[in-house]
Amino acid sequence: MGLSNINIPLLLLSLLMFGVLGNAQLSSDFYSESCPNVTIIARRLIQRASRSDVRLTAKVMRLHFHDCFVNGCDGSVLLDAAPVDGVEGEKEAFQNAGSLDGFEVIDDIKTALENVCPGVVSCADILAIAAEISVSLAGGPSWDVLLGRRDGRTANRGDAVAALPLGPDSMEILTSKFSVHNLDTTDLVALSGAHTFGRVQCGVIANRLHNFTGNNGQSDPSIEPKFLRTLRRKCPQGRSLTARVNLDPTSPDSFDNDYFKNLQNNCGVIESDQILFSSKGAPTMSLVNRFAKSQRKFYKAFAKSMIKMGNVRVLTGSDGEIRRDCRRVN
Repeated sequence: MGLSNINIPLLLLSLLMFGVLGNAQLSSDFYSESCPNVTIIARRLIQRASRSDVRLTAKVMRLHFHDCFVNGCDGSVLLDAAPVDGVEGEKEAFQNAGSLDGFEVIDDIKTALENVCPGVVSCADILAIAAEISVSLAGGPSWDVLLGRRDGRTANRGDAVAALPLGPDSMEILTSKFSVHNLDTTDLVALSGAHTFGRVQCGVIANRLHNFTGNNGQSDPSIEPKFLRTLRRKCPQGRSLTARVNLDPTSPDSFDNDYFKNLQNNCGVIESDQILFSSKGAPTMSLVNRFAKSQRKFYKAFAKSMIKMGNVRVLTGSDGEIRRDCRRVN
């Protein structure tokens, strides 16, 4: 049910007019001559991997988000820690450790591309391509991915901890974490809609269920009572914090607008999701209502926001490098 090529040229033109695309060196046909089959290769490998892991598409989408939010879309999230090279490794950041996944399919795509067009396609671009493919395969929109990024040579764990959203983040903190990347309230709500598929570890929501605001046994009063009982049953107090629950209990593996309908019913799983609707008077409320009512409007906003996010502090031209191995600098 995806809307193919929702970002028609007029959308790209409007983004350029408003200065969102910051660097004109990015283009959707960047590899048309140097590696024309890049998207076909990536799609084939993601399709194959997703047959044995229904969560893969959500995992890959999350990789791109967690890359761009930490010092820009430079593939730094893929780097293994290597102190000798000055690479701390963002994988070990609190928001990523033990939960960020999908690296193997990115490795497979990189290997396949190096075999047919060595030294051409960056790992940062592979993440952008793979995110669009993953959303599309899960039933969501398609868009023209702008390409031409180069890979960074370092990663910073501390920056990842500071930049990536957390479950208990307030509306003010959430807004600031997006606005620093020139992403506005619409982008915040639209991109949060990516929680329409995938899972979350019980550790992320444990305090919300059992120790809200430091009161043992108390839960977040914004959670719908029946849904609260369900979550507490899946994530009992004192039990495994690595057990997972669906972010969207209605359609956990499909990319749709059910996430927003869940928020309207006070059935958001993560506190920083539900706050988008439970913060009375906040501009996010009307956006949640709009996207819950119209999947098409959500898809259009999501595609536009993904293009904006994918342009955050990109390296182009002679900056950075094209890694031979996405896990380590050349």
